[in-house]
Amino acid sequence: MDEQKRQSMIAYLRRKMAKVGIRVGDVAAAIAEERARQKSARYRSAFGDTWDGKGDMPQWLWQATSAGQSLAHFAVEKSSKSTSGGRPSIDWSRDPFAGTRLATVRPS
Repeated sequence: MDEQKRQSMIAYLRRKMAKVGIRVGDVAAAIAEERARQKSARYRSAFGDTWDGKGDMPQWLWQATSAGQSLAHFAVEKSSKSTSGGRPSIDWSRDPFAGTRLATVRPS
């Protein structure tokens, strides 16, 4: 993304945030909270639902295991950042535009 498009996107997001009363600090706090929650997750669904393994099993995981799926299938891999010489892996779970039109627009 070139710098002009980036600045345009930032200005657009700031206008939208101001319109609904969201401050930059609110976004930063929400991101920090989400990262902490993701780090403590031991199990994750394909939709991003997580569970840290403490307390009652959440409904999504209970239904999946009741249907025959193994608990290990949802286990989060705690791998070290190793480079095996292959293609670098990309973590799309933190993409702020995932599921929006911005994720599907092709650069011109």
